[in-house]
Amino acid sequence: MVAAYRVHQSRSRADNVTASRSSHRSGPSLLSARFSSFLAALFVTAAALSAPASAQEESAPAASPAVVPADASSVRHHALSLIGDPRFGPDFKHFDWVNPDAPKGGTVRFAVEGTFDSLNPYSIKGMSAGGIGMIYDSLMAGSPDEESTEYGLVAEWVSYPPDYSWAKFGLRPEARFHDGKPITPEDVIFSLDALKKAHPMYARYYKNVVKAEKTGDHEVTFTFDIAGNRELPQILGQLTVLPKHYWEATGKNGEPRDLTKSTLEVPLGSGPYKIKEFDTGNRIVFERVKDYWAKDLPVMVGQWNFDEMRFQYFRDRTAAFEDFKAGRADFWRENTASSWATQFAFDAIQKGWVKKEAIPTKGVARMQGFVFNTRRDKFKDPRVRQAFNYAFDFEDLNKSVLFGQYTRVGSYFDNSELAAKGLPQGRELEILKEFEKDLPAEVFTTEWKNPVYASREDARKNLQEAMRLFKEAGWEVRQEEIDDPDCGMFCKLGRAVGLGSAKTQTVLRNDKGEPFTVEFLLGSDAFQRHVAHYRANLEKIGVKASVRVVDPAQYERRETTFDFDIVIDSFPQSLSPGNEQRDFWGSAAADQDGSRNTIGIKSPVIDALIEKLVVAKDRDEVVAHTRALDRVLLWGHYLVPQWYNPYEWLATWDMFGRPEKLPSLTAGFSQVWWVDPAKQQALASHRK
Repeated sequence: MVAAYRVHQSRSRADNVTASRSSHRSGPSLLSARFSSFLAALFVTAAALSAPASAQEESAPAASPAVVPADASSVRHHALSLIGDPRFGPDFKHFDWVNPDAPKGGTVRFAVEGTFDSLNPYSIKGMSAGGIGMIYDSLMAGSPDEESTEYGLVAEWVSYPPDYSWAKFGLRPEARFHDGKPITPEDVIFSLDALKKAHPMYARYYKNVVKAEKTGDHEVTFTFDIAGNRELPQILGQLTVLPKHYWEATGKNGEPRDLTKSTLEVPLGSGPYKIKEFDTGNRIVFERVKDYWAKDLPVMVGQWNFDEMRFQYFRDRTAAFEDFKAGRADFWRENTASSWATQFAFDAIQKGWVKKEAIPTKGVARMQGFVFNTRRDKFKDPRVRQAFNYAFDFEDLNKSVLFGQYTRVGSYFDNSELAAKGLPQGRELEILKEFEKDLPAEVFTTEWKNPVYASREDARKNLQEAMRLFKEAGWEVRQEEIDDPDCGMFCKLGRAVGLGSAKTQTVLRNDKGEPFTVEFLLGSDAFQRHVAHYRANLEKIGVKASVRVVDPAQYERRETTFDFDIVIDSFPQSLSPGNEQRDFWGSAAADQDGSRNTIGIKSPVIDALIEKLVVAKDRDEVVAHTRALDRVLLWGHYLVPQWYNPYEWLATWDMFGRPEKLPSLTAGFSQVWWVDPAKQQALASHRK
């Protein structure tokens, strides 16, 4: 279960709409990224600040372990966690990362890079508006302060047997949609079936859920076709509850509504916000639901405090940032090191009207990289893909372009106990030995590490190794004459008689004489300098690289249909990976448009490791199987790893209040901050 991978069910998307749009497809597991495309969503974590002991005692009473009855399946859990016990017991009043007395009111304005043409985030068709997840509720709500932990929202409790062969959810009788109709078991059953039909991603995510049935006036029971999958009850807790009566009715256009299609009809939800108005591709406004049914539940107290959230869209980052600097937007999340280092010295910051903060983050560092489309013949050989990594000089890029503010990522589960380190041993080694004949020998003999450019000698050796790998893969390095526009008539005459030599370039060609060409596809200009830096080394070894920047809508279409050579993508993970790995790396997802298997991986070994991970019986097994999966992915050379940032870079006009302690997995701007009337008034006075 990937906390940052569950975007549609997470309202933190509202915080993430200012993130880079280099990769903006979302997946079912994007727990609050469905943290992503806005992802990503994309860089959402904040270190916990200390809270007064008295507040902790009041809001987080110690949870005493339940006495397990003879029939363990009769235990009703108020919360679920895949790592230890939930921190808050069944009688908690509110989370300790909120201000329970936070004032409601005010408007917050976001400047957003990108566009949208749909209000349906569950279809593979169209590009949905940022923040749309805020209008929906799920059975349970993820905690942005606890990895892989959820507390009951629409569902008051959940129960399951020791073998995890089914899960039963008890719905709160008071749960309501925005039209006042109650949320029923029929709505939950409809939601599961409709989502699985609407998007293949959901079909894979919930593929082990084979039956959903009403087993009481307020109860739904899900039956699984597999036993031992510890995360199935929890991923069902992330199920967005859709109104059956709305989606089975006729739309305003006179046609039956269809969740599989994009739509600009304002949908019905049950969450803390609803859509107030929108202008397609330009603006969308959400208003707080004053009589939100869950506003007084402990799981919601102190949250969703803004009366209105306004998202203004811009085609490029520059225009969006200028809007923020001019005070027409109130919040900015920066994702570019050079911009963070050089563009935040404008007048409003100097006067103290805008606050600039780097909020520390924790959690699994997401793997981000230059991703190969292995569906294309030129990237099928892992030696070619490995050669690209040898040509990437991260150290100089970090120094010259990234202002030394990033750390290179070296694992799909970096910065956690799940990362494969050293050589495999113990249980991980036993797991890998089962597949030894189908794995590279290096998996067992060599620790995987990124090449390092610490000196000129390193640069020379790394580029030589890249050319050696290309040669082994059937690509010959040649020096070929090229036209020299600076060589005029006398220059050419001189060369004809042996005075001077022709200009040449290094070219890679296969046995058919075809050159090795590659196109980097970008959805914005934010990464152009990074790619330009990389291209310089690629050209030295004979790769002819080009860059194409397209608008977000075209980028979305091309990435969704896998029409690219190389893109920049990221794969957010949690400390409890499971079912979502099928969508990241599973063979079944490789040729399914819209899947998160951007790379196109089709590996029986990886498929088998994922299925073993899904049914891991305890934490030790989860760690061992994840390390094995990580190691096999690394030695597959499916991407060139980039970097991660252990901070959230935020800038806000000084008109907000926030809890003394922030949640540790996100700064939670949309979720737990509020407009401070006194600060707002003072700011307005200063700016007159």
